[in-house]
Amino acid sequence: MSNDPFQLDFFAAPVFPVRSPLPQINIDRYRTKIKRAMSRAIRECEYDRATIAARMAQYLGLPNVSKAALDAYTAESKTAHDVSLIRFVAFVHATGALWLWDEVASVQGVTVLIGDEARLAELARLRQQRREIEAEIRRQSSRPVTLAKRGRT
Repeated sequence: MSNDPFQLDFFAAPVFPVRSPLPQINIDRYRTKIKRAMSRAIRECEYDRATIAARMAQYLGLPNVSKAALDAYTAESKTAHDVSLIRFVAFVHATGALWLWDEVASVQGVTVLIGDEARLAELARLRQQRREIEAEIRRQSSRPVTLAKRGRT
């Protein structure tokens, strides 16, 4: 049975949510959200924590990143141990959890597009632009065109 394209599905979540920036960040709630997201990334990663830490160190060109530091970045109880942006970049690289960028940017009202998703958005923009141009062509075509008489030379 095919679904009616005009019937809404109340249980479907949008793939690319439209967000509004938060007027103010609750730092404790945001910290918890990021630490939980990073913990999820570790759980879903094919590598263990020690390997993730080693991959981070290699990416950063450092001799090592300790597993203890990684644990502190993801422990909700460690409010004094927030991950720096540089180490977050390495963490995303080490885990392959590109979706984390969307998590951290969401408070700004941003939705992060990854890879071909940007091309999909560009196609949608071009289709919208084409509809606007076609509407203008229809508007211009609705009036008769009167050509001026030109003499032959």
